Amino acid sequence: MLPTITTDEVQEQDPRVAILPVGSYEQHGAHLPLITDTAIACIITRELAAAYPVLPLSPISIACSHEHGTWPGTVSISARTLHAVITDIAQSLETSGIRKLVLVNAHGGNYVLSNIVQEANVTEARMGLFPQSREWKRARQQAGLVSSSYDDMHAGEIETSILLHAEPSLVRPGYETADHDGGERPFLLTQGMKAYTKTGVIGFPSYATAEKGREVLASLVESFAEHLQALGE
Repeated sequence: MLPTITTDEVQEQDPRVAILPVGSYEQHGAHLPLITDTAIACIITRELAAAYPVLPLSPISIACSHEHGTWPGTVSISARTLHAVITDIAQSLETSGIRKLVLVNAHGGNYVLSNIVQEANVTEARMGLFPQSREWKRARQQAGLVSSSYDDMHAGEIETSILLHAEPSLVRPGYETADHDGGERPFLLTQGMKAYTKTGVIGFPSYATAEKGREVLASLVESFAEHLQALGE
C-alpha cells in the first residue's frame, strides 16, 4: 500500500500537487486491524495517484484517536503534534517545488486537519482535505450502501467493504456477525467510544461486500477532480 515511486520518476512527472494519507492506529473491533484507517487512506491515495498527476506520499499512521481511549493497541498523538508534522511536510514539499498538498484523511477523529487546511489557505489555495462528508455521502449512495454515515461510524459497512475489495487479507472472520447500533452519541467527545460500544464496533459490517468497496473507491476518484479544481489545477 506504500508508494514505490522513485526520485527519477518524480522528476519526470514534475507534479504540482502531493497527496498525504492520514490514518490512525486504533481499535476496529475483532474483525479489522489497528491499521484500518491508515490502510484505507493509503488505498484511496493509491487510486488517486493512478488517476491524476499527483505525488503520493507515505502515510501518517498514528494520529488523534483519543476517543478510543484505553482499548488495547490504540496509540495517539496530540492534535498539536499532528498539526506540526503536517505543517513541516508542507514546508518540505515546497523546497522541491511542490506548493500544493491534499490531506487524504480516513479517520474522523482527526478534527485538527480542518484547522490546518484553513490556516494554509489564508492568502491562496494551497491545501485541501479529502474526502469530506459530501464525497463520502455521494460514494455511499453510488455504491448502494445500506447504512448511513452516522449509524455506520466505525468498523462497519463502508470500511469493511473497502478492505474486502482492496486488501481482503486484512479482514478477519466474524464481520458477518459484528453489527452494533450505537444509537445517539451526544457525549462521545466527553465519554469516548466505550460509552456506546463494548466491542469497539459502531456500524454494520455484515452488509459489507467487495463490490460496494470497489464502487465507493470509484466514486471518490471521480469526486477528487473537484478538489484539484479548487486548488487551481
